[in-house]
Amino acid sequence: MIRILLFLAVVFALMLGFAWLADRPGEMIVTFSGYQYQVSLMVAAVAVVAVVAAVMIVWWLLKALWNSPYTISRYFRVRRRDRGYQALSTGMIAAGAGDGALARKKTKEAAKLIRSDQEPLIQLLEAQASLLEGDHEGAREKFETMLDDPEMRLLGLRGLYLEAERLGDRNAARHYAGRAAAMAPQLAWAAESTLEDLTGRGDWDGALKLVEAQKSTRQIERDAANRRRAVLLTAKAQALIDSDPNAAKTAALEANRLRPDFAPAAGIAAKLLFRQNDVRKGAKILETAWKAEPHPDIAALYTHARPGDAVLDRLNRAKKLQEMKKNHADSSLAVARAALDAQDFSTARKEAEAAIRMDRREGAYLLLADIEEAETGDQGKVRQLLSKAVRAPRDPAWVADGVVSERWAPVSPITGKLDAFEWRAPMERLGQLIDSDEDAPDAAVPTIAAPTKPEKENVIELNPAGSAERPTAVAASETDEDDVAPVTATASAAVPPDGDAAEPAEEMARLPDDPGVDPDDEEQKSPRKFRLF
Repeated sequence: MIRILLFLAVVFALMLGFAWLADRPGEMIVTFSGYQYQVSLMVAAVAVVAVVAAVMIVWWLLKALWNSPYTISRYFRVRRRDRGYQALSTGMIAAGAGDGALARKKTKEAAKLIRSDQEPLIQLLEAQASLLEGDHEGAREKFETMLDDPEMRLLGLRGLYLEAERLGDRNAARHYAGRAAAMAPQLAWAAESTLEDLTGRGDWDGALKLVEAQKSTRQIERDAANRRRAVLLTAKAQALIDSDPNAAKTAALEANRLRPDFAPAAGIAAKLLFRQNDVRKGAKILETAWKAEPHPDIAALYTHARPGDAVLDRLNRAKKLQEMKKNHADSSLAVARAALDAQDFSTARKEAEAAIRMDRREGAYLLLADIEEAETGDQGKVRQLLSKAVRAPRDPAWVADGVVSERWAPVSPITGKLDAFEWRAPMERLGQLIDSDEDAPDAAVPTIAAPTKPEKENVIELNPAGSAERPTAVAASETDEDDVAPVTATASAAVPPDGDAAEPAEEMARLPDDPGVDPDDEEQKSPRKFRLF
């Protein structure tokens, strides 16, 4: 566009010049070799312009003739390069589609038409073709060759990293990722792998610097960066809590500032403040975290903030937590535990039962069993509550990659991923372990009979006209004072209240397709001490 404007400007200037000469008539006389030439000024100007144009045309022709060999060779070179790039493009598409044969064919064709030092993508296509053909050793050689080229170095490190991950060599993979992260912190795969390496070695300061680099390059969002910083600072505080309490407190307070609702950060910050007798600030941190999301560890720290407090003082502090988060199972459980310590059994029982109504879980039943044993000592009710605890859903815990931990950890012990632990209920049990009449009324209850005399065995047949799915029989034998056969609740309900004795049966009720036991073989067998029906 600029050239067109310049051309129009030159033409317009020439027109103005000729118009100016046309308005001013005159003559020009030229004497050359004894001859005198007289022409008008306009003709002279036209002649000068024509001579200049002729000179330019002649110069262009001479230059074109001089450069014609180079022009012809460049034409064929460009044509050859275009064919090579077409082959390279087709080969890359074939490699992406998984066509190893076509990718290898186009690789050879592109290598003939284009020099590999001029186009680094040929090396990538060769490596991809080798991977598709299963030649991993050849692919690794290609990736190692790329390390010598500054333009291809990151690509070579990426390929070597993926090959190391495929072989399961985590140390080599993290080595290549670390080199790539040092060159380009914005690479997500390199930064994540390096972060796992740093956290696995406990280098929390190095991990914090890497997170800051990710945040500055906008590789991760601000909220995600703050969350990672909080986790790393909490882990650093845990590592320094005994060796350097002041540095641990600084890291914990910074983590709590970034994430006030993060229970581990709040817990360790409050613990360090309590050690320095700053109970008010530590309690405020715990209260803020409790309002966001109640946690048993927060309740335990809050109620035991002062080691010398009486049990009633701890109960009052637990009730204060309950006022902050009403109608929550953890609030009721905190009050119930404190009330049990204070031997306020009525309050403890009421709060434990309220927690069960809000969230039926294993820990609530176990706490209720402890209350029952401490208050009444009724072992029957205690066993009943324990059986309910076994069947109840499990309490929330720190879970990461299928691993259940009682304490929070910054990284997963399986994959090494940062911030993998979550506070949630673990996977449910596969079915119920114990059946009871309350939860499964139709299920048959197994009973253990006392020693009996086989030759005088009498059988009470239960459900004579019922379905054959759950036949139940109770052996009632003539026993001495020490030999008493227990009778289940189902058997007691089946016996008439006004009946004196049960009529002996000839044989026990059998399951369908059950051939039974030969009486002769039964007499030869020695009686067992216990029998399980």
